[in-house]
Amino acid sequence: MTAAVPVISLSLPADRFAQDFGASFERFGFAMITDHGIDPALIDRAWTKAKEFFALPEAVKRAYFIPGGGGARGYTPFGTEIAKGAKEVDLKEFWHVGRDLPAGHRLAAQQPNNVWPGEVESFRATFEALFAEFDRVGGRLLSGIARYLGLAPDFFDDTVKDGNSVMRLLHYPPVEAPAKGIRAEAHEDINTITLLLGAEEAGLEILDKDGSWLPVSPPPGAMAVNVGDMLQRLTNNRLPSTTHRVRNPDEGRAGVARYSMPFFLHFRSDYRIETLDSCIDAEHPDLYPVPITADDYLQERLREIGLKK
Repeated sequence: MTAAVPVISLSLPADRFAQDFGASFERFGFAMITDHGIDPALIDRAWTKAKEFFALPEAVKRAYFIPGGGGARGYTPFGTEIAKGAKEVDLKEFWHVGRDLPAGHRLAAQQPNNVWPGEVESFRATFEALFAEFDRVGGRLLSGIARYLGLAPDFFDDTVKDGNSVMRLLHYPPVEAPAKGIRAEAHEDINTITLLLGAEEAGLEILDKDGSWLPVSPPPGAMAVNVGDMLQRLTNNRLPSTTHRVRNPDEGRAGVARYSMPFFLHFRSDYRIETLDSCIDAEHPDLYPVPITADDYLQERLREIGLKK
């Protein structure tokens, strides 16, 4: 019988949720989460605003591209990002919303303030609200992970306070045959955990331990959640950052654009990623004996995927 990524309700009692969620992360590096509590009306508005932005003329969108910014904020044009080790660029364009920090904040140098398109009404209000909701749900998910690992439920609170989290609005245009490359080549995420809305449209797949590709298709309104490289490193690979991709659509859907909204939840930039003692034993020696700050790790990886030089 083919394995399947579990669907787990965030409304479960805290300890039960932690066990189910953590077990799914340990087995697949992924889980599908229902009952996350983000208002469906807010999500619908966000889809509308994202589609309005991506429908703007290319020259208008490119005015929000920030050269040398590593794609951290604003617009990144189609055909820019490439997966680590891939030969072809991904068939996508995207917009990034991050966390605005007050002037003089000690982490402001690593986290530039947002830019906002004036052409789309209430774009800023919509995505500031959604960012805050992703942040809230992410905190609940991290609490579940902490419980699963035998840590205090609030262990991750300080690690992500003012963290360098990014919400990405993704547009995969219709695919023209013969396609050169795919919508998102096989990759792992850099961050701590990723929360993804929009995976109902077929295409998201994860690489299982036996080398087969498993589809991840959450129920309508649910989100896919996965381990990022930073959490994998922190847990000494107990929680795996699983390779995943967005394959090109079947012929009948090739003319349909795909939209999604991943929220890349990050540690704060100066957090030292140092292997948890509880994840080291005689059978699992420390694979990462040299700590690294979250920002140093991020910059290293951004260079690998073509967003920084």
